[in-house]
Amino acid sequence: MMLFTCLRKRAVLLFLFATQWLTAQTPEQLKSWLPGVQGWTIEEAVEIFNPDNLFDRINGAAPLFIENNFREMTSLEYRRGEDYITIQAYRHATPEDAFGMYASERSSLKQLPIGGEAQGDEKNLYFFAGCIYVKMWSNSDADVEQTLQAIAKGLAAGIDPDAGYPPVAGLFPEKGQAPYSTTYITSNYIGHEFLRSVYVAKYERSGQEFQLFVVDAKTKEGAKSVLDQYFTFTGQPLEYSEGELLVKDRYNGDIPMLWKGQYLIGVFNEKGEIVTDADALIRELAGKLPG
Repeated sequence: MMLFTCLRKRAVLLFLFATQWLTAQTPEQLKSWLPGVQGWTIEEAVEIFNPDNLFDRINGAAPLFIENNFREMTSLEYRRGEDYITIQAYRHATPEDAFGMYASERSSLKQLPIGGEAQGDEKNLYFFAGCIYVKMWSNSDADVEQTLQAIAKGLAAGIDPDAGYPPVAGLFPEKGQAPYSTTYITSNYIGHEFLRSVYVAKYERSGQEFQLFVVDAKTKEGAKSVLDQYFTFTGQPLEYSEGELLVKDRYNGDIPMLWKGQYLIGVFNEKGEIVTDADALIRELAGKLPG
């Protein structure tokens, strides 16, 4: 009886934590997580945008956000006289989507230890944490770099104090991997709509540049469905089983792959060349994936 009571209490706690996650990160909470900064005032006004009116604020950039399962954007602002710091917090459906959106806009700015990953300079700062991708910038002629970082750290801690890369994205082998090249693509990887939920990292080994990727099809049946569509496209027989495969893509060259449960792991070379040790690299990553 005591064991049953403990299990029931644990289930209730897990439900409460899940409910808290689902209801968190509202515009009101995002504003409440903004830290006070000496000399700056947090504006009362909060602007909120959704997929229907995001075009009104960011125009041509909106389609990419929507493709990354954008749900809501909260615009906040600090003021100091004529100076301002604008904060746009984009909420996405999943942490993977937020990471993917951040990574799609990643540039050569200085990397910062804020949230899951961040980059910035004297006037700009960008980071992701949880389901949120945050963009910050200022019009100030003064150097506000430290101020931006202080605000970002406070906001990131409120969103997700343990923010990091999605689990699969952190499994890519380090040898030869281009720094800060890992990303997440919601769909249309290498031009195929059915290649969805794809983790990608860029590599350079033995003088060759290529991409190592993982398609997370969520289930074994989902992975088979993806392969059926791919082999139908290539005209290859639909007779295959889990393990090593070779996709003969007429647009992207031969792509070595490995099917493991819900995952499809492969190597893509833009020149269509055979990548040295591709099979070994694929097996190394596959060995780190569950299932």
